[in-house]
Amino acid sequence: MERPSAEPRLIIVCGLPGSGKTRHARLLEEGLHAIRFSADEWMTDLVLDLYDEARREKVEALQWKFGQELLALGHTVIIEWGTWGRAERDALRLKAQSIGARVDLHYLSAPVDVLLERIQRRGAEDPPITRDAFLRWAEQFQAPTSEEMALFDNACLIEADQTIIEDPASGSK
Repeated sequence: MERPSAEPRLIIVCGLPGSGKTRHARLLEEGLHAIRFSADEWMTDLVLDLYDEARREKVEALQWKFGQELLALGHTVIIEWGTWGRAERDALRLKAQSIGARVDLHYLSAPVDVLLERIQRRGAEDPPITRDAFLRWAEQFQAPTSEEMALFDNACLIEADQTIIEDPASGSK
């Protein structure tokens, strides 16, 4: 593990499935020598149902416990949970700020049809995400407003182009 930075930093990566959160968070992780927490990856590694909300909450709580400890030690931590609700983002921001960390928000956005196409092409979810389920999630998602984004030390909206993001291992673009 890299020596911690002088200032602890929390980066919240926010967006719907297919928006490029994982790819973006991995680039940040590598470039900043950060520690990245992804509930999807832990649940997959533990052979848990990705849609089991009770278990997801436990995984995220454990990740956040570790994340807070790492922030207190001066590390850069990336939360890649989607963070669909303002209340969840507020809670993460306020707690990290109380630890003395700077807090950044990276909001990844793309049109719903592009997100659906990406999800279908990557075929990573088991069971697959249906169009109806995705549309329900899109309705539940609370996109960060400019007022909310102003509460962060740094906030950016990353609008995805309409390119389909492929897994580099698949060999296609």
